[in-house]
Amino acid sequence: MGKLQEFDITFTNNKVVYSPGESISGTVKIITGNSLPYKAIKVNCVGSCGVSSRMNDMSWMLEEQYVSSMLSIADKGNLPAGEHSFPFQFLIPAHAPTSYEGPFGKILYRIRAVIDTPRFSKDYKTQKPFYLLNHLNLNEVPDIEQPSCAVTTKKFTYLLVKTGTLLLKAHSDLRGYTPGQIIKLSAEIHNKSGKDTGYVLASLIQKVTYRTKRPLCDLRTIAEVEGAGVKAGKHAEWREQIIVPPLPQSGLAGCSLIDIDYCIQVSLKSPETVVTLPIYIGNIAINLTALQSPPVNTLQHGAPMPPMTSLSPRPVVPSAPPVEDDLEAEQGAGGLTSEEIPTKSHSQQDPSGQALTLSPSAFSHISTPLFCVSTGATIPFFSEGNATPVPTTCPLILPPEYSSWEYPHEPPPTYEESCSSNNSSFNTSLT
Repeated sequence: MGKLQEFDITFTNNKVVYSPGESISGTVKIITGNSLPYKAIKVNCVGSCGVSSRMNDMSWMLEEQYVSSMLSIADKGNLPAGEHSFPFQFLIPAHAPTSYEGPFGKILYRIRAVIDTPRFSKDYKTQKPFYLLNHLNLNEVPDIEQPSCAVTTKKFTYLLVKTGTLLLKAHSDLRGYTPGQIIKLSAEIHNKSGKDTGYVLASLIQKVTYRTKRPLCDLRTIAEVEGAGVKAGKHAEWREQIIVPPLPQSGLAGCSLIDIDYCIQVSLKSPETVVTLPIYIGNIAINLTALQSPPVNTLQHGAPMPPMTSLSPRPVVPSAPPVEDDLEAEQGAGGLTSEEIPTKSHSQQDPSGQALTLSPSAFSHISTPLFCVSTGATIPFFSEGNATPVPTTCPLILPPEYSSWEYPHEPPPTYEESCSSNNSSFNTSLT
């Protein structure tokens, strides 16, 4: 039997990133030193998702398939010595989800080729992965240009004696972002007490849900910004920015086994107080220009029509208890002295895996987006039962850089749906 010197797959134009509905084409290259008999030469395109309850375990508990197409490029025959090329082409289904790799599940796509040799002989196999990007167009998400807001109050005591009330209010400038964009975050802290608070912390958090028989969630802190505390009797404001690193998109539309959510969590160390701002991470940015400059409607005789009153609901305020009337009255009367909260540090991580602590001024001269990856904080837990959380050290696995294509599918759930108890567990899992 002849010796196989090369068995390889190449894609047309060396393209490795595709979108749903596209066709993927390429060539199977075979080089033999001697004559090689075969029963068939086949190529197939496969794409599937698998999840497991054990980290980095490829023995999936549950699987679902998105594409499985086979093409016979040569029937029974004999390959003479030399170089041989066989073209192939497959159509990628329109519903296929974005590629993803995580510690408890993966969405993988690949082209496989096999030379089926005669009986008692060895079959030859090769494969090559490709990546799929199913775009999330943020402009298709309702009210995505509105701020994400949350507010909570906290009564705290010392030795059973009431010492005061604290109000924490936070909002982001938008509800959706793309990698490289900046999240503009604002927070107000009304410390109506005789005790200083601990430091304030803003965290960009990723929550990945793997829907095994007992769903498993993986929480990761992607980036953090820390500010100073608030003195007793002070009303303080904090304005900060978080740069969105390359991250998988929210939702993973088309996949029923893996779901991705993001939020900004603003918290105080002491007294322990937290608010959560759900956000979306997408691939096509919000077109703010079109939103700010709507077309002018005209009447039949050319006179401009008066602007119509918006019928969209007011921003949802998730997990926010009602603000006390007496506290609101005191704030409105200017009873608290206002001050600015200084920022102490930005927590990022460079590509080498070493954690960085940057001063606030480190971001003042950056003209291009600064990308970061996970800071390493991770809290996997089971959403059902009483299983003890098991810490993991698996780094965040990011997809490759992508260019822009049109998003052909339905948007993920609305912001209001994501804040409801039936569709989101941020309020219970992050507090």
